[in-house]
Amino acid sequence: MNEECLICHAPLEYLPSDVLMECALCHRKELSKTRCIHGHYVCNACHTSGMDAMICQCLQETSRNPIEILEHLMALPFCHMHGPEHHVLVGAALLTAYARAGGEIALEQALTEMLSRGKNVPGGACGFWGACGAGISSGMFISIISGSTPLTVEPFALSHRMTARSLNAIAEVGGPRCCKRDSYLSILSAVDFVREHFGIEMEKPEVICSHSKENNQCIGKRCPFSILNHASPNE
Repeated sequence: MNEECLICHAPLEYLPSDVLMECALCHRKELSKTRCIHGHYVCNACHTSGMDAMICQCLQETSRNPIEILEHLMALPFCHMHGPEHHVLVGAALLTAYARAGGEIALEQALTEMLSRGKNVPGGACGFWGACGAGISSGMFISIISGSTPLTVEPFALSHRMTARSLNAIAEVGGPRCCKRDSYLSILSAVDFVREHFGIEMEKPEVICSHSKENNQCIGKRCPFSILNHASPNE
């Protein structure tokens, strides 16, 4: 088994309803459905500790390739194989690539807003809310660049359409969850969406996942990014 629990590395379990749990790191008590099989719980805040470093990383990026930027962010110490950090990183990578491709935004301000919004989507939203946080993050990205609020018209519609497109791509592949796969799917969906609706051309590379060995629930060839789908017949 690869790392699951941040305390003892045991597999996680998901409960049918919320239970009051105490974080093993900061001792904060809160309701959650997730813990390891030995009872350890790590809250979202501790799980994503240090995530504000992504703002400095993004400001140093010069690429208009959001997948490349995402990989740099996922290599930072705060990022794990799975976790709510991806609910911020998808939008952050897109904001950065959008700015580098000519999108007119105040990048540092936009990244700060993305961090604030994305941190509010908890881990496990994919299974319990019916809406993966990576897909929601792509909608937050569109909301930020379009200036959407609950009272706007077209920006309101666009951000919902973006989230819907990402979630549909995620649903087409199905479960179990993989934060890397769902992040890639959301970003690739957003690259097309931004070209169609904003006329900004971010790069859209072919993605081959390098994280499968870290994922206990990897779906192998069913994943569109699996290296198994890119190997030659003789390999």
